[in-house]
Amino acid sequence: MGKNDLLKNEIRHIDIKSIDTTDLILAMEHMSFSSRAAANAALILERMITDPGCGIILTIAGSASAGGCMQVFSDMVRSNMVDAVVATGASIVDMDFFEALGFKHYRGTPDIDDKMLRENYIDRIYDTYIDEEQLQVCDRTIKEIADTLPPRAYSSREFISKMGEYLQEHGKKADSLVKACFEMDVPVFCPAFSDSSAGFGLVLHQAQNKDHMSIDSVKDFYELTRIKIHAQKTGLFMVGGGVPKNFAQDTVICAEVLGKNVPMHEYAVQITVADVRDGACSSSTLKEASSWGKVDTLHEQMVFAEATTVLPLIASYVYHRGGWKNRKPPRYARLFT
Repeated sequence: MGKNDLLKNEIRHIDIKSIDTTDLILAMEHMSFSSRAAANAALILERMITDPGCGIILTIAGSASAGGCMQVFSDMVRSNMVDAVVATGASIVDMDFFEALGFKHYRGTPDIDDKMLRENYIDRIYDTYIDEEQLQVCDRTIKEIADTLPPRAYSSREFISKMGEYLQEHGKKADSLVKACFEMDVPVFCPAFSDSSAGFGLVLHQAQNKDHMSIDSVKDFYELTRIKIHAQKTGLFMVGGGVPKNFAQDTVICAEVLGKNVPMHEYAVQITVADVRDGACSSSTLKEASSWGKVDTLHEQMVFAEATTVLPLIASYVYHRGGWKNRKPPRYARLFT
């Protein structure tokens, strides 16, 4: 089987604007198990959106973007459902920025010889394939952007903003999350930015430039905490866990360390398949986070489900309910200009 045979069935990203799940979510509210949890999560997200003055932070970890939810995130940003994003570098660079450059993810199978995939320079995310040669173009594009910047320490937000600016001129895809966030003044943070295709590009940049730029993750933390201090009332919509979840939640504690009195995150939804029994911080329940002073327990919902199965249902419901239409976006990116 040749490379062209393996990379022929493109992932098609779901369009929540064209599918109305309102009746389904309202019916699921009267069911049990994950269905009721997903319905309650949708109601909480809608409440965040219709609560005046509530800043909404979206966190993304895992591979839902590559698996077909990429447009869900950009549609949420374009529809004023999201005011700041905290994500893994892979979600922002290897998945979204990669496709914005004109490349694709492809449907595959986990039941395959991975040595054969390696011989064809194909990377696998469970049942999804990526062309490694195209991913290396993404690496070099990150280097190209870095090479244009004055040598100093940048927050990941600053650098991702430059990526959005680059896509305005060179991008091949309108529905990119990076581009949408740049155009909507929604700041994007990747606390572990180098743990992605961006890392390879930035290593190339530093190796070839004695005077070079770098990414300052502490600056990321401070900037996101400044958003929490400015917003006061906030809600979290978390897809997966890991660093993005902890980073967003910890802003409450960081503000306290800075001597600022801010409330816990008033609303919180997490979609995850993680097991909490091993004590892993990233898979801790939202109730557990309350003991740390991070999340209030009044409006919180854990949804134990694989994200691509419930995220489109929740986002479509909130989109078609239309509460976002009267929402004034806070445009937090302007806090840093």
